[in-house]
Amino acid sequence: MTRRVPANLAMLMLVAMIVADYIASPPNPYQQPAIVALGSGASSAGGFCGSLPE
Repeated sequence: MTRRVPANLAMLMLVAMIVADYIASPPNPYQQPAIVALGSGASSAGGFCGSLPE
């Protein structure tokens, strides 16, 4: 088995997982914070692990 076979299998599995994730839950920009909002305190509905208890 050459290195090309496992590398191609790994890439195929990665693409398959990304496609399956997108099909299962397509992104909704109205429920997610902007990608540039990392660390700004903006969070989506349902909680944010880094927020302090009130």
